[in-house]
Amino acid sequence: MRGALALRRPFAPGLDELVNATRAVVSRRAGWGKTAELVADELRRHPPTPEVLPHDLRLGDPEGYLSHPLYIAADGAFSIVALVWRPGQVTPIHDHVTWCVFGVIQGVEHEERFTLDEERGYLVPAGTSLNEAGDVSGFAPPGDIHRVRNVADVTSISIHVYGTDVSRIGSSVRRHYELPVRRERTSSTDGSGP
Repeated sequence: MRGALALRRPFAPGLDELVNATRAVVSRRAGWGKTAELVADELRRHPPTPEVLPHDLRLGDPEGYLSHPLYIAADGAFSIVALVWRPGQVTPIHDHVTWCVFGVIQGVEHEERFTLDEERGYLVPAGTSLNEAGDVSGFAPPGDIHRVRNVADVTSISIHVYGTDVSRIGSSVRRHYELPVRRERTSSTDGSGP
């Protein structure tokens, strides 16, 4: 979140509808999974444009992706953050402290999801998705281990809504996973091999 300021009000015009809709959803206290689903619906209805960030913040940083808080609820119930990724930039494999919703507003982001095999000490691929501008997704722990990368040849921008005050805790990330990734072996159903 280098160089970004945590704000208690909308950062730019065009964020008010998303802020108000998210506040209404969060106040329902529907549980993390349902809240993520409902906030995802609101982000689809009220997507900000890339202009929610000033031009200089939309350029990204060659050192790594940047996180810019756009709004932090005064009661700490949720945060809205813009992530800016130059081509090829990638997150570590991680999970979250709370529910999360994200929507791509510029570019293309590739998401890889994983499950943890605690007994064997490795991660297992659980799926991928290619998220283009307009795509929205949400999830809640457990089952939120993933890695995201910009696979476009332009800077990507995504809006993330987290169920916590990220300015207070520093990040939405609970844990980084530095474990091997292994594909599970499947047994043959025709009896021809292992």
